[in-house]
Amino acid sequence: MEPIFLVVGGPGVGKSTTSRALAATFPRGVHIPVDVLRDMVVTGYRLPGPDWSDELVRQIRLAREAAIRMALDYADAGFAIVIDDFWDPLGLAEYRALLERPRTHKIVLYPSEDEARRRNRARSGDQDGSYIDSAIPIAYAILEPVIGQLPEKGWLVLDTTGMDVATTVAAILAHGRAHG
Repeated sequence: MEPIFLVVGGPGVGKSTTSRALAATFPRGVHIPVDVLRDMVVTGYRLPGPDWSDELVRQIRLAREAAIRMALDYADAGFAIVIDDFWDPLGLAEYRALLERPRTHKIVLYPSEDEARRRNRARSGDQDGSYIDSAIPIAYAILEPVIGQLPEKGWLVLDTTGMDVATTVAAILAHGRAHG
């Protein structure tokens, strides 16, 4: 049975970059970015913000359910899977059944808030990264009250402030080997 990794965190923390690099370490690896599935909505798309509408929750649920189906199909075909998504105020409820599956690893990338802003500015370049920049404090406010409890629930919480992608991937793989 190939592993499944769920890599989450706030915006700008390096989830997609890390997830793609992690998937590339396996002979057959698939990276499933939930944001890409959400971006397939052409009209009526809802962005996360301080207020979570029923429509936003529905769109997130649909994208996550699609990601889970993809992950299980590819895992059954012998691929290692890395899903990247953001932490939400509902605690990633859609993933509960998947996270009970053997060889499923839960990772939170949690650099300092300043580092998340720096990374967002670096990746935005000439593009306007203000939406993400404004979402960073909201995401950290959601994560901060629960972050200390996550390790006892089986989550690897990585402060990646001073870590590059290769070091982050190595830490995730080491954790994965230690925990089946």
